[in-house]
Amino acid sequence: MTILPSAEAESELPMGDFSFRTSHDHGSARLGWFDTPHGVVETPAFMPVGTHGTVRGLSVDEVAAAGGRMVLANAYHLYLRPGDMMVRALGGLHAFTRWAGPMLTDSGGFQVFSLSRFRVVREDGVEFRSHLDGSLHQYTPESVMRIERNIGADVIMQLDELIAGGSELPASRAAMERSLRWLDRCRVEFDRISREGRAPAPDLAAPPGAPPLSTDDPATDLVPPRQALFPIVQGGVHPELRRASIAGMLNAGNWKGIAIGGLSVGEAKPDLYGTLELCDPLLPRGVPRYLMGVGFPDDLIEGVRRGIDLFDCVAPTRMGRDGTAFTPDGKVQVRRSSHRTDRRPLVEGCPCPCCTDYDRAYLRHLFVSGEMLGLRLVALHNVSFLIAVMNDARAALRGRTFDSWSREWLARYHAEKPGQA
Repeated sequence: MTILPSAEAESELPMGDFSFRTSHDHGSARLGWFDTPHGVVETPAFMPVGTHGTVRGLSVDEVAAAGGRMVLANAYHLYLRPGDMMVRALGGLHAFTRWAGPMLTDSGGFQVFSLSRFRVVREDGVEFRSHLDGSLHQYTPESVMRIERNIGADVIMQLDELIAGGSELPASRAAMERSLRWLDRCRVEFDRISREGRAPAPDLAAPPGAPPLSTDDPATDLVPPRQALFPIVQGGVHPELRRASIAGMLNAGNWKGIAIGGLSVGEAKPDLYGTLELCDPLLPRGVPRYLMGVGFPDDLIEGVRRGIDLFDCVAPTRMGRDGTAFTPDGKVQVRRSSHRTDRRPLVEGCPCPCCTDYDRAYLRHLFVSGEMLGLRLVALHNVSFLIAVMNDARAALRGRTFDSWSREWLARYHAEKPGQA
């Protein structure tokens, strides 16, 4: 694996905010550059997930050193704690997290709808109880736009209605159609804030001697940051609903990017890939395509083959904390007793600190001893691995060898390896 320098995209000619251009197309796969107010993201790319404003267990310096260019945060979680207005007062998401590059916030629709017994969905929005303290909250398309514009990420997502994978046609149709109606309300509120500015902040005060809050200067604080709103294609695994969702959002406006949601929620892999193949020719080629919540190595490559440019998933850090590492030969569980005397790195040639500084025997020792360092190291390796896979995909596209590279990569990853898991 090779980790290309993060400045690679910066060598390209400058573009306007949220513009996107591509080159080296290979079938549906393409090399691209997505410009944001905080820098250029070369695509295809994996975006590490920092749900609470941090990629769990990792510093922003570690994520940047791994080659990360764009990271995510979750509006639902930041709204509940510390509060979207508090993030705004502390300088916005970039200043709050110390991440200088591009950022994206998910609306939190997945988290709200996963509350199951603790939420009620109506046409106006969703009423739910916080998973933190049971307090009652209202989530509407309009309030979500206000929350995300307070938080200040470069790219923000609409509020959509997500239902379980494999849901029957009537339920999937109702959720898809409601998501389109909510998209229109999100767009109207997004545009209103762009014209009229953000609402005044409540009174907040910094401690004596501390730097002033951003909200102390209304003249600049009320001006919303430059942001792009992405719609989300929904419709479950039903082709007619995916087609209708895409047609509806394209009729609703011109978008700086489009997300595909409602996948990796329990459906079979063929349904995931089939849905991407269905969407590919229907989506405009001139904007980035973001596949939400998909982040296993083989799914990234299969997604790129089907025209996807951006990916995100909590899997690399979550699985890393469980001791499961991504490798070119499949997943490896570092707790296995067979690693007790294994002095090899997780992946030969991987430049991440986990692989350059430690061996499998030591990593196993950390996990069986309950040491936090083990969790951090394998999580960092997994994030580095996915970023590097996308770097290699871009190199293959640039070298016009993507088809052979991807076939060989997937064949090795899926090959039977006794005792590997």
